[in-house]
Amino acid sequence: MRSINHLYFGWLALWLCAGSVWAQANLEINTPAIAAVRSSMQKRFGELHTHYATGAVGLTRDGFVALRDANAVPLAQRQQVNGLVAAENQDRSTLYREIARANGKPEWENDIRTTFAQRWIDKAQGGWYFQNNAGAWTRK
Repeated sequence: MRSINHLYFGWLALWLCAGSVWAQANLEINTPAIAAVRSSMQKRFGELHTHYATGAVGLTRDGFVALRDANAVPLAQRQQVNGLVAAENQDRSTLYREIARANGKPEWENDIRTTFAQRWIDKAQGGWYFQNNAGAWTRK
């Protein structure tokens, strides 16, 4: 579990990377809503990690995750994986919105999502799938 937590915290470090929005945003902003989302995402990451590694789940070009290959998930587990993906996407949406709000710039939400989308892909492990700019799935 330690290595999965290490991977998760590496992803958290993405929030400290510079980007066009980040140059102006408060990167260390922490609100109860942001803390709750981070905690929820951290708890889920261990379960999702397995599915990223098998290629069942991939990173989308718009900052979310998707069930990329349902056949890579046993039928008995598909509902659970779909639930993980839905919960992750809800948290990601909330995260982008709350970071923008906490910075007093709700209009930054799309820029924040775009920045995160590229950073998630840049930091993905080898073997994970992501969508390229054209929307095609690519293996890192």
